[in-house]
Amino acid sequence: MAKDAAGDEPARQGPNRSRKAGRGEPLFGAIDLGTNNCRMLLARKTREGFRVVDAYSRIVRLGEGLGASGRLSDEAMERAIEALSVCAQRIERKNVQKLRAIATEACRRAANGVHFIERVKAETGLDLEIVTAEEEARLAVQGSLDLLDETLDAAVVVDIGGGSTELCWVDLAEWRARGGLAEGGRPPLRGWSTMPMGVVTLSEQFPEPEGESERAEWYEEMKAQVRQYMKPPKGARRLRPLFETGRAHMVGTSGTVTSVAGVYLNLDRYDRSRVDGLWLDSADAREVCARLASKDAHGRSKEGCIGTERADLVLAGCAILETVMDSWPTERMRVGDRGLREGLLLNLMRKKRRRGRRGRGRSSGKDS
Repeated sequence: MAKDAAGDEPARQGPNRSRKAGRGEPLFGAIDLGTNNCRMLLARKTREGFRVVDAYSRIVRLGEGLGASGRLSDEAMERAIEALSVCAQRIERKNVQKLRAIATEACRRAANGVHFIERVKAETGLDLEIVTAEEEARLAVQGSLDLLDETLDAAVVVDIGGGSTELCWVDLAEWRARGGLAEGGRPPLRGWSTMPMGVVTLSEQFPEPEGESERAEWYEEMKAQVRQYMKPPKGARRLRPLFETGRAHMVGTSGTVTSVAGVYLNLDRYDRSRVDGLWLDSADAREVCARLASKDAHGRSKEGCIGTERADLVLAGCAILETVMDSWPTERMRVGDRGLREGLLLNLMRKKRRRGRRGRGRSSGKDS
């Protein structure tokens, strides 16, 4: 089984969190089964957040061939179940008290997605939940709160997955007025959207040409395809002047963005401590995309943070990233090596608020 850039992740500190965590505190777990990766975090709650005690990440390519067949293949399901079995063993060994395991776009889209979820339960004991695209987008924001720059007025959080891309637009000015991160509240979202374009789906739809002269045209064709789906909701459009006047920034929480950051830093091996939280100028991100687009798959695989596992997918991710930057221009992007798992953990650890208070109910999916 091939590993991704992180492989079997070492236990690591939660995003901007204290390292003090009592061993007697209950252990929480989060699993994110995506179209390309299976990821798990186990953590204990601390006063300021959480402390990760175990982490796991494995490329499974669950959505491989899904675009053509509409179904999860037997081989892909076997790879995913193998990785989930490892997660289940670690969860049992660590005596996790609270766990949430989710599946995203591949299972949402596949005709046999529900059957696969039932098979996972039977073979691993894990209860996987297929979440909506909206919840996926909101979890990405929740896991990235400390990456938001409260001195600016707006942000767009971009999560480029294997089968889809989610975007959330955050009203930082309003969040700042409410007390921001220090108050522990969730930032107001002015809209979210999802595109059925991820690194797996886009790369399968646009196979890479063999000739070097055709590569530039192929890359632009991918960007043109993504552009067709860039239709932001009304609430997000009201924030556009903030992007046009330099009062907004982007947060990228995907393997594509962390890979771009690693290439920018010229890392021989991926180093999360240097990538997570990095501020990257948009111009530098575009230069990295151009650098990767100028190489064939073999050339890209020689990059320390790409390797053979990502060489055939990273340019699809770059095409999506550049298209988002074209539509929502910002001077800088904050890089996050976190996302859904961290959002799941934080939600599991949150104290439930009493119901019945006006204005504290569930969001309609528009302004919140």
